[in-house]
Amino acid sequence: MSTSAIVVVIVSFVLGALLALLTIPVLVWLERRVASLIQDRIGPNRTNIFGFRLGGVVQSFADVVKLVLKEEYYPSHIKMGKWLFMLAPVITFVAALLAFMAIPFADTLLIDGEALRVQPLPIDFGVFWYLAIGAVGVLGVIFGGWMSHNKYALLGAVRAGSMVISYELALGLSIISFVLLYDTVDFNAMVVWQSQTFFGFLPAWGILLQPLASIILIVALFAETNRNPFTVAEGESEIVAGYMTEHTAMKFAMYFMGEYVAMNTASAVIITVVFGGYQLPWVSTSLLLENFTTFAGTLMLVVPIFLFFFIRWMQKNNRVNARLTTDGGRNLETKVLTIALILMGLFIEIALVFLAFISPSELGVTLSVAIFQVVTFVVKLMMFNIFFIIIRWTLPRFRYDQVQKLGWVYLLPLALVNLFITAIVVVGVGL
Repeated sequence: MSTSAIVVVIVSFVLGALLALLTIPVLVWLERRVASLIQDRIGPNRTNIFGFRLGGVVQSFADVVKLVLKEEYYPSHIKMGKWLFMLAPVITFVAALLAFMAIPFADTLLIDGEALRVQPLPIDFGVFWYLAIGAVGVLGVIFGGWMSHNKYALLGAVRAGSMVISYELALGLSIISFVLLYDTVDFNAMVVWQSQTFFGFLPAWGILLQPLASIILIVALFAETNRNPFTVAEGESEIVAGYMTEHTAMKFAMYFMGEYVAMNTASAVIITVVFGGYQLPWVSTSLLLENFTTFAGTLMLVVPIFLFFFIRWMQKNNRVNARLTTDGGRNLETKVLTIALILMGLFIEIALVFLAFISPSELGVTLSVAIFQVVTFVVKLMMFNIFFIIIRWTLPRFRYDQVQKLGWVYLLPLALVNLFITAIVVVGVGL
């Protein structure tokens, strides 16, 4: 294994861990801010560290400290299998984390003639990995509810297990439709396939070529991640807190974080299979590499414009009315963040000038394109996470019978019909 291969593997693994773990406080913050926007209120904006609020993100770190320091509670009626009761939340969290590791963040790098994958686990059977590992996560929910020896927790666990069976079938059939279309089980190859066009001008994204399978995939993943309107396994208005009723402190936190990692993973799978992954429409990796000078010049124009409007927005939202408060922390925070953003913009501009015009090199261009694709992936990822959050705070929870009816009566037959038609078109006609 060459030095460059080792470096790429380490960087990809670290990047995957950061995207999976550091997005948890960001997603908690987004959940609160989007909820407050929908409900016409402000949301968290007071907790700070030396005056720095970061728009309310610091509140998420305060919650982490609170959960870590809370007293661990173990129900006295749990006599046997306490180790499994404690292990259950870890199973759910780790399964969601491992499923995320098969997602590619950028196209394969070609360095000194060696092809290097930019994904934490450099495997070419990502679809199988995701389906296998993703199905393990529900075991943590089932064990947690069963070992609690609590009727409400057991009901929540049974609901979660039955829901997974209902929606895994539709999920698997919809993914098989994409496998037939893309002719691969490699997530990266799926993204590369979607860099094409059809009818000469439309991007060959899954959402356009397989609209029904895309909708089934998205709905099934909403159910798999136990997000509204499919939160029947928790059902606070019916079964207290469902499978996690007896879990407190860090045991509850592991379930809580596992839900957000699972949502993040589901978003990553959706944008990889359906929305072109790390690619922009009509902009393939080869096109970026061949026209890097034009690409760099465009970025040099876009970055300052984006930073200008972002700084204006930040300054507007951090403005303090001196007649109502003496809080000067926001002014300091605004000044420091403004300087930091300007310096970051200058660094990007200088780096682009150097790589595109002063000292262009094949390695520098390749790495620059990879970084741009990683940024594109992260932006798409956060956009779809916001979509998950909007749906949660817009739709009410379905009844348990409605959840089962949707899975068995509607999604499963539609997925079978779609798979049959896809097989005829792809295999029979030879698409």
